[in-house]
Amino acid sequence: MAVTIEELYRSYGVLADAKDNVSQHKDAYQVILDGVKSGAKEKRLAAQFIPKFFSSFPELADAAIHAQLDLCEDEDVSIRRQAIKELPRFATGENTLRVADILTQLLQTDDTAEFNQVNAALISIFKIDAKGTLGGLFSQILQGEDIVRERAIKFLSVKLKTLPEDVMTKEVEDYVFSETKKVLEDVTGEEFVLLMRVVSGLRVLQTVNGRQQLVELVVEQAFLEQALNPADPDTVDRLLQCTRQALPLFSKNVHSTRFVTYFCEHVLPNLSTLTSPAAELDIQLEVLKLLAEMSPFCGDMEKLEANLNMLFNKLLEFMPLPPEEGENGENTVSEEPKLQFSYVECLLYSFHQLGKKLPDFLLDKVDGERLKDFKIRLQYFARGLQVYIRQLRVALQGKTGDALKTDENKIKVVALKITNNINVLIKDLFHNPPSYKSTVTLSWKPVQKTEAVAPKRPSGEEMGTGASMKKQITPLPRRDARQIYNPPSGKYSATIGNFNYEQRGGFRGGRGRGFGARGNRSRGRIY
Repeated sequence: MAVTIEELYRSYGVLADAKDNVSQHKDAYQVILDGVKSGAKEKRLAAQFIPKFFSSFPELADAAIHAQLDLCEDEDVSIRRQAIKELPRFATGENTLRVADILTQLLQTDDTAEFNQVNAALISIFKIDAKGTLGGLFSQILQGEDIVRERAIKFLSVKLKTLPEDVMTKEVEDYVFSETKKVLEDVTGEEFVLLMRVVSGLRVLQTVNGRQQLVELVVEQAFLEQALNPADPDTVDRLLQCTRQALPLFSKNVHSTRFVTYFCEHVLPNLSTLTSPAAELDIQLEVLKLLAEMSPFCGDMEKLEANLNMLFNKLLEFMPLPPEEGENGENTVSEEPKLQFSYVECLLYSFHQLGKKLPDFLLDKVDGERLKDFKIRLQYFARGLQVYIRQLRVALQGKTGDALKTDENKIKVVALKITNNINVLIKDLFHNPPSYKSTVTLSWKPVQKTEAVAPKRPSGEEMGTGASMKKQITPLPRRDARQIYNPPSGKYSATIGNFNYEQRGGFRGGRGRGFGARGNRSRGRIY
């Protein structure tokens, strides 16, 4: 026989009036538990009454939790929300992990309000017992259904960083790092990025030693001990994603040596045969950008000379020889070589950074004929470079404010940064002996501001001639911009049409992209 509203209120009154003797009224609590089998109004009352007296009846704990779970799965969404709202009241002692496990499974709901209620409930029990809550979350990440796993990982990546230090203690953060390492043994590319976001935000890992541990974590995922299969887009994507995750961790104390070495030994030799994981991605430029960004943080390298030689040879590929001239001084070929500025900026910068470690490379390690050939290529490239720099400066002359914010002019500003960078680096290499002292900021990177130093007056090369010195150069295009620079006409202008300015976007690919599909896990409710 179904329990009525009157019976529920009567039983509630009995328990409320009993005060310290409430545990003696087991029958009254059983009536409330039976309310979950009645109508909608009775269920909503039961959802509120069951947790209120839960702690007084340990012998009915399992029955009470299961009764509340039945309400969490009711067809009426309002009943489900009420039951979920009250779930944190069951999170006492050993029950916290169980409640967290239940709430994690409930993340799979497609009802927005209900989903938000689950999130709020999880945050609530986090503040009661963070480690127990994490135990429930990681249990489902490791064993739950795909949709639950996915949403649990996203929950951690978004919510952990919002919790205060008194909740996220050192012990709790150590637990997060330990459990995350277990999850990383079998992840998709998207999951890897989210989990790295989780551990990168842990305060306990903000030290040099902590960042080194994070790099080690990425190295394990990158498979740097294996040769690269350039024809496999998943393998290439794995390397790209891992390198991007490692980049922010590198510093003068946390070295990029293993990644730079791998790029020199395995990626550069296969540069032209790399299979892009995304059709719109210029994979060669992407790889060269990553190498350039890592190169300043490279430590001592075992095969420095060999790796510099690989960079040198690759640089020669992208720096053409000047066309031969006939007796009348005219070019003997109808089309001049293309100057690929974006690629050359990356390669020159990487060579310049590693060259600091072996400054006599060009003098003692490269034979006379190759060095002569290199200088001829540098001179030809530098000559074309000066033409483009002048054309760009003229195009930007007098433009300030909104005029510099048009798509066309933003591209020209970036093009000017690239050509200026190459110009500075080439000048260094023309020194006798070659110099490696100049400093440039890669064209796609924001300029680093130095504290307590007067702002540098922009040069004519950095701004259009005649531009107001009070105006700062326009910001770089957004990171998701992909634009092609079409230069002004002129003797060299036809060869700049291949200038490709592309900022890296986010990580690509659905499940299994780059990291392989995960093994099957248990299915169904495992409350």
